[in-house]
Amino acid sequence: MNELLTTIADSICGYPLFIMLIGGGLYLFLRSGLISLRRLPEAFKELRRKGDGEGQISSAQALASVVAATIGLGNIAGVTIAIVVGGPGAIFWMWVSALVGMATKYHEGVLALMYRGKDNKGNHRGGPMYIIENGLGMKWKPLAVFFALAGMVGTMCIINANQLTEAVTTAFTTPEGREGSQFLGILSSATGLDNTESFRLLCGIGIAIIVSLVVLGGIKRIARVASVLVPFMVGVYFLMVTYIIATNFAHVPEVIASIFREAFNLDAGLGALIGVAIIGARRAALVNDAGVGTASIMHGESRNDEPVREGLIAMLGPSIDSGLVCTLTALAILLCADIPAGGDIKGLEMAMTAFDKAIPGGQYLLLLIVLCFGLSSMFSYSFYGKSCASYLFGEAKSQIYTYVFIVSLIIFAVIPLNAAVAVCDLFYALMVFPSMIAVLALSGKVRKASKEYFNRNK
Repeated sequence: MNELLTTIADSICGYPLFIMLIGGGLYLFLRSGLISLRRLPEAFKELRRKGDGEGQISSAQALASVVAATIGLGNIAGVTIAIVVGGPGAIFWMWVSALVGMATKYHEGVLALMYRGKDNKGNHRGGPMYIIENGLGMKWKPLAVFFALAGMVGTMCIINANQLTEAVTTAFTTPEGREGSQFLGILSSATGLDNTESFRLLCGIGIAIIVSLVVLGGIKRIARVASVLVPFMVGVYFLMVTYIIATNFAHVPEVIASIFREAFNLDAGLGALIGVAIIGARRAALVNDAGVGTASIMHGESRNDEPVREGLIAMLGPSIDSGLVCTLTALAILLCADIPAGGDIKGLEMAMTAFDKAIPGGQYLLLLIVLCFGLSSMFSYSFYGKSCASYLFGEAKSQIYTYVFIVSLIIFAVIPLNAAVAVCDLFYALMVFPSMIAVLALSGKVRKASKEYFNRNK
């Protein structure tokens, strides 16, 4: 099953995903007049504006909740995996993805308000399913249903639960300690798992309990927690990587040079170069979510009454996660980690070893960040999946999904990493295609609204 899932994910997440995300994003970037570069100062100004339209949260809270989801373990484990599999050059293509991703998220933010719908209780709802249904028409409803079905699985935090458990297991236990534990031995006998898997099971139960305390409070509680947690975790992580850069400053120029050199390295042939680009884009899809459609679900909850203003705020997301946080991780890993030549996926284990070598107690400091990153993602993703369930089954029945989401965290804490990566990549790709089809098809509407807005507010 592991091999089958990996094969399917590699097929769908290769050229098709690369063309849709990078090609489609580049098209939106150019047709919008390089909006992610030209309008960036205005986007930051919009954060100070308070919306007075209909909705449950402010635009700033929507952005914080989106960033809480995207700044997750993918920013550490995902970047590490990209470097292990594709080399330093993969980071350059993550930067490219961030730039075009900003343009994509601008379009998603505009469309989220322009075509948001209502659930069966009259509450405003956003997301690709409503954009497709209201923007493209009811004949496209099967595509909206397809997105919602894929979204219910793709937003289940498969990698987050798995890698967060790996981090706790690596930091607080040793293989010898787990094998010698009498309590784990008793639990293993009861569950049929080995001692390590039993410990991971306990971690999964602990994660599920913490997440339930937030997500059962609904979107307003999720937004309040995200607004506090995001500035804290990004600030602490920035200070940690700044220390690593300062103490290894002599090697920084070579590391930066290797990113650009390997990004266009033709020594292994054009096929190898394209492969590195695809790896960077594929990992970026798990980091900034541009084109996946999840951001429009959250921005559709905003009290903002102007679609273009919401689009400007939405496009700040990739600049924070793929632009800032992923770059910090890449520099730390390239400066301090022992990258295996065989390309084995080590995920957080390798990152934690690198930080521990670079900073006194770095393993435990990184664990704190990992806990914040991982849990914050789970908070927002639970709402994304619940919104997809609400579209399909109604608001009342969608609460069942929240409980399924919580239980799934326990399951995903135990399964192998390769299988987790394959499942997550696969369903993310299945979310991308309907979402990007809608965004590209309606991009003319976004251009018209943008022109009118900017002419009105010169």
